[in-house]
Amino acid sequence: MNEKPFRIFVVEDDEWYNRLLVHTLSLNPDYAIEAFTNGKDCLNNLHKNPDLITLDYRLPDMKGLEVLKKIKAENEDIQVILISGQDDIEVVVELLKYGAYDYIVKSNDIRDRLLNTVSHIRKGEKLKREIVSLRSEIKKKYSYQNTIIGNSPALKKIFQLIDKASRTNITVSVTGETGTGKELVARAIHYHSGRSGNPFVAVNVAALPDDLIESELFGHEKGAFTGAHYRRIGKFEEANTGTLFLDEIADLELALQSKLLRALQEKEIVRVGSNKPVKTDCRIVIATNRNLQEAVLKGTFRQDLYYRLFGLSIELPPLRERGNDCIILSRHFIAAFCEENNMPLKTLAPEAVDKLLSYSFPGNVRELKSVIELAVTLTDDQIIGSENIILGNEALLENTLEKEMTLREYSVRIVKRTLEKYNHNTRLVAEKLGIGVATIYRMLKEE
Repeated sequence: MNEKPFRIFVVEDDEWYNRLLVHTLSLNPDYAIEAFTNGKDCLNNLHKNPDLITLDYRLPDMKGLEVLKKIKAENEDIQVILISGQDDIEVVVELLKYGAYDYIVKSNDIRDRLLNTVSHIRKGEKLKREIVSLRSEIKKKYSYQNTIIGNSPALKKIFQLIDKASRTNITVSVTGETGTGKELVARAIHYHSGRSGNPFVAVNVAALPDDLIESELFGHEKGAFTGAHYRRIGKFEEANTGTLFLDEIADLELALQSKLLRALQEKEIVRVGSNKPVKTDCRIVIATNRNLQEAVLKGTFRQDLYYRLFGLSIELPPLRERGNDCIILSRHFIAAFCEENNMPLKTLAPEAVDKLLSYSFPGNVRELKSVIELAVTLTDDQIIGSENIILGNEALLENTLEKEMTLREYSVRIVKRTLEKYNHNTRLVAEKLGIGVATIYRMLKEE
């Protein structure tokens, strides 16, 4: 599809110079030129939405500054180049202050100067349109109807809460089991909020070593610690004017919880190795698969931080409580995987549907996606049978017991499989298996 013409108004009362400007600009066939000899006629035609106006500073009916102000009042996105027969620095400063893009003095080299300036403006306008289009696409991509698939009553309640959360800057706490889609909810809130054109920054607290979390969140100065060879901004500064998503917030150690509380209350952070506070403005969305109230009672999570973070609570239901959403999601994953891998679309056999519905999916949507992608890969024809649906308990037993191994080798394989299932969240895996974090590290190191 052809790009729309770049519309330019030429406003010049000198007939000869008017023709010169029109001729110069018409050398580019992509420019649509319309000429005027006074300010009033130009203003009366602003409804045509020109992209650019070249404006003579001295017109018979009004001064260029007056016309400029009226143009910007009508549509501040219209770029204006002032053209004058004299070079007056005070006038230039005044015009630029009121939004003029450039000030060009009438001279022998005006042709090249004008064409270059218009070319820069056009490229800038094209980039702005691309950014607007990209933001629109991103917003559509992260529409909760497109990313959070299903139509169960439980999910419809979640959609209502996402809609409410998107209308304000209230802190949001998203809870739910691993694999239920907490980050998807956080992204949906961000891309439907007033901050959608600004950064969305996600941090998995549990995935960061304790000695690096402070630097990751707040940044550090050069020389703050061994290996700090340059200044680095943290996630708070990176997310400035946007949204900061803190996943697995319950894993944040107590010493850092107090610094996080201060950052939230004061809306400022202090980089590691610095005493100078830096103002930040980011919306906070947190997520956890633990009960924060219980963590407060156990003394592992600060009560004041809990109340500061709680905000609007969105609890995501596990997949086993979403009824037929399991099958809707399965068909969605089948279509997406087949398209991504240039495969013919495949369908689920009735017995495969029954098998999926009978399983509890402890890994929730993340586990379902893996199961479906494996099933599509294993299927030789267009129908996915129940034998192609390898569920977690079957996969663990079949793949583990097929070889003779020592008890320790079995244990290591179980730990590895559980780490994969829970996205390498070591603390959570230790909790699920009833062993210590140090035990997991030791087993993997000694393997």
